[in-house]
Amino acid sequence: MGFLDGLMGNATEVSLDDVQDELAPILGDNERIERAFKVIRDMYIFTSGRLLLIDKQGMTGKKVDYLSLPYGSIKAFSVETAGHFDLDSELTLHVTGLHEPIKKQLKRGSDVVGIQKLLANKVL
Repeated sequence: MGFLDGLMGNATEVSLDDVQDELAPILGDNERIERAFKVIRDMYIFTSGRLLLIDKQGMTGKKVDYLSLPYGSIKAFSVETAGHFDLDSELTLHVTGLHEPIKKQLKRGSDVVGIQKLLANKVL
């Protein structure tokens, strides 16, 4: 992932091996990571049971906010692909209990079809 992409908020897919050790302590006993994306220090992780949004805060990143969204709480989603002049794709999630949708930017070249299929299999 380029530094400029990170500053613009675009996420890049990362290897599952790169995040497995870091997330092992917070995963359920039978939960497994299926897809992982990173924006500078923040991540969003698709597991077998939930979408995990990780927000590292402050200068050191020691303060971390973990938002777990069980797939059953996602009532609608959209995935917008990049166009000729757009540099990124966008994932939008409508979640029960939240008034505003959650929006995440994906770097051009991210597997938006795969993300949409994963969500379709988990949410529908």
